[in-house]
Amino acid sequence: MGAAELPQRAELAQKAELPRIEAGQSVIVRVPATSANLGPGFDSLGLALSLYDTLTVETLPGDELLFELSGEGAESLPRDASHLTVRSIDHALSRLGYQRSGLRIVAENVIPHGRGLGSSAAAIVAAISAAHALVPAEAQNGEQWIFQQASELEGHPDNVAPALFGGLAISWQEGDNYRSARVQVRPEVHPVVAVPAVELSTETARAMLPSSVSHQNAAANSGRAALLIHALSTAPELLLAATEDYLHQGYRAQAMQGSAELMGVWRKQGLAAVISGAGPTVLALAYGAEQAQLAQSLAAAQNSSENDEFASKLAWRVQQLEIDTNGAKMELHRR
Repeated sequence: MGAAELPQRAELAQKAELPRIEAGQSVIVRVPATSANLGPGFDSLGLALSLYDTLTVETLPGDELLFELSGEGAESLPRDASHLTVRSIDHALSRLGYQRSGLRIVAENVIPHGRGLGSSAAAIVAAISAAHALVPAEAQNGEQWIFQQASELEGHPDNVAPALFGGLAISWQEGDNYRSARVQVRPEVHPVVAVPAVELSTETARAMLPSSVSHQNAAANSGRAALLIHALSTAPELLLAATEDYLHQGYRAQAMQGSAELMGVWRKQGLAAVISGAGPTVLALAYGAEQAQLAQSLAAAQNSSENDEFASKLAWRVQQLEIDTNGAKMELHRR
């Protein structure tokens, strides 16, 4: 037996000694989509949006794992222990000192996958929230514990914080701990998303970023990020200037040319448009109903093959959303 096998075997032995969660429970978790970055707020800002995935987890006697999946990703995602949801449940239970019994999982996915709308963060938050609810009350550690575990699995907190807490979230890391603060957004701000039919992985988008940026660009970006908080919370008329980015969108443009083009058209018309997360969804933070309607009309024009204003012809799903202020919601039932 090689040395590399020792930790794995020890881990399996330790897991076998953990108590199982009680059968006869069910929990339903509803988690919003999120848009991270919002232009200059790279890896630190996130906004919860009114698109929702719903996860139902029922505990069963025995060891059987039943997985039902509908909606986004239903044709390609696994329905076994390799699914992100199951892996996240196992991770959380192990940290809480338990292991799963049999499970029946029903995932109803509405958040598009690989589009920069926080689908993986939503899955992780839903799974860890469910696992946390299914252990005895004396073993639970609270919402902040869920936030820490979900951020650790996701790798950063910018999507996790708004998915869990709702609203606009500013997130950062202090040592091994993740922190987050909520900001109230002005009611005149209306998110509009244009979701293309193509996907882009976060890993691909991150690989296009340079290892360093100039001091000038870093200073310019920090100023716009600070202005963005002021614009969203107090002065939405400043949103166009506040969403100017100097760190990431330009470097990623060649991987999503249609998205960069639509973002540019929206911005030329005075709309505060950004790439949502790692893309390729485009998000407009419209100031008032008139701007929201303009964003939808311009995106619809790009769908038209007869319109010569756009070089890239993509099929967009365009939708005006609301800012979700509640975050993840959960219902627990015991027989």
